[in-house]
Amino acid sequence: MATEKKVNEVTLECLNNGKSIEVPIGTSLEEAYAKTGLEMKHGPVVARVNNKVESLHYDLFRPKRVEYLDITAPSGSRTYTRTLFFILCKAVNDLYPKGSVVIDIPVSNGYYCNLKIGRKVTPDDAAALRRRMQEIIDADVPIEYHEALTEDAIALFRKLGAGSKVKLLETLGRLYTTYCDLDGYVDYFYGALLPSTGYIRLFGLEPYYDGLLLRIPSMKNPDVLGEMTRQDKMFEIFKEHHRWQNIMGISTVGQFNAAVQMGYAGDIINVSEALQEKKISRIADMVAERPGVRMVLIAGPSSSGKTTTCKRLSIQLVTNGIRPVQISLDDYFVDRECTPRDEKGEFDYESLYALNIELINKQFNALFRGEEVELPRYNFQTGRSEKSGKKLKLRPRDILVVEGIHALNPELTAQIPEEQKFRVYASALTTILLDTHNYIPTTDNRLLRRIIRDVKYRGCSARDTIHRWPSVRAGENKWIFPFQENADAMFNTAMIYELAVIRTQAEPALEQVPENCEEYAEAYRLRKFLKYFKPLPFDSLPPTSLLREFLGGSSFNY
Repeated sequence: MATEKKVNEVTLECLNNGKSIEVPIGTSLEEAYAKTGLEMKHGPVVARVNNKVESLHYDLFRPKRVEYLDITAPSGSRTYTRTLFFILCKAVNDLYPKGSVVIDIPVSNGYYCNLKIGRKVTPDDAAALRRRMQEIIDADVPIEYHEALTEDAIALFRKLGAGSKVKLLETLGRLYTTYCDLDGYVDYFYGALLPSTGYIRLFGLEPYYDGLLLRIPSMKNPDVLGEMTRQDKMFEIFKEHHRWQNIMGISTVGQFNAAVQMGYAGDIINVSEALQEKKISRIADMVAERPGVRMVLIAGPSSSGKTTTCKRLSIQLVTNGIRPVQISLDDYFVDRECTPRDEKGEFDYESLYALNIELINKQFNALFRGEEVELPRYNFQTGRSEKSGKKLKLRPRDILVVEGIHALNPELTAQIPEEQKFRVYASALTTILLDTHNYIPTTDNRLLRRIIRDVKYRGCSARDTIHRWPSVRAGENKWIFPFQENADAMFNTAMIYELAVIRTQAEPALEQVPENCEEYAEAYRLRKFLKYFKPLPFDSLPPTSLLREFLGGSSFNY
């Protein structure tokens, strides 16, 4: 009997507690969890299996190393949120059979959903959908996967009127497609889903502008919803880009791929670049229209394209008769021994207080009074602030252009009068959707940019960049995002075509991440994601394109 049991069982090595258990072949990760002895307050919601993220539906047929993840892990949060999308779409279908919903914009610690029901969305609609979603959750309805020939899946979604899914599947060239089923309502989602609706413990749904805001639990404390903060300027910049996309007739990846196949790639690139340049020109005009402005402060998260934004804006300022004088906040670091330390005891160079705030305010105010100052220079090798020997004195039509992650933080320039400052927030806010129910995380766009740049210019592998990304994101959440609404102007550096160009550069770097390391899970996910885009060569980009800051070949010096 012992031998027979051994043959019919498979070993699961649970990395959470170091235990190995034997389970019958074909056991799902959900079923196996009960035998691990784990007690996860906020999970599990998904698992990392041999360094690939898999749904808890996943069946075990061979020995596996498994780490169960809860909602506080990025993969867990994505799975939880994606399942909420599915439940919302099901609820919309139940209550408004002729209506539809677009999962659209990440904003206010939730997701703006554009509900289309032939009339204005009311608070009663939000309440009705919230109740229906809770009914589906309370019923603990299983979520099932079905695999079909792609041509059959296309026929199914065409019959259901899901045009964006039809277009996406038609352009992927895959033989088989896996779709999901929730009590007879079928949909297609990129990535893992929860095994059943009962796994959802907390959500919110509220009226938001002309649509709805789907709220999700905080990753730091999943017992509460993420704080709902007004992000009017952020929301408007997303809507502006949607208007641009409507002009081009491209809002989803399926539409983009179809346009590329029809030979319109060059037109898409040219129009995208022209729209971006026009926006930069408008920002320069706004600066020129404020005669009291003496400095432009440009901030944004990692790989948002701040440097190129700074250079292109400087050119547009010149066309307005303004002479831009660029200053780097990197030269205002305090001596290394004065640098704050993080919770791990390591130097926190992301902290606002790693900068000499007193010197910044003293020198900038002196410049605005017409005085001459000697700019500092930070020696990164010695960790000391030195005199540069570079003297600066501003002329009447000169404006300082200052770029850095803390530029929008009021404390940085607290001693400088507000009327002398113009703030710009730049970030890669991805607006194209995979389809109407699958949005693309803006952080994925920035991470892919950073991977390419680090490999090309900083001697860092994709594995290194992926490993450091969580700490980069933590710094952004602390020092950048809370101040983004302080901006006088927002600039979206993402372009509708860029992930198709990034694919050709990022894939080779991601393929170098070894399968036996933790970072492989993220590299594998990004590679799967990039497969949705028809690749485009980057040699057709103009030399001033912001993307060339990361891809190379720019006419700007960095």
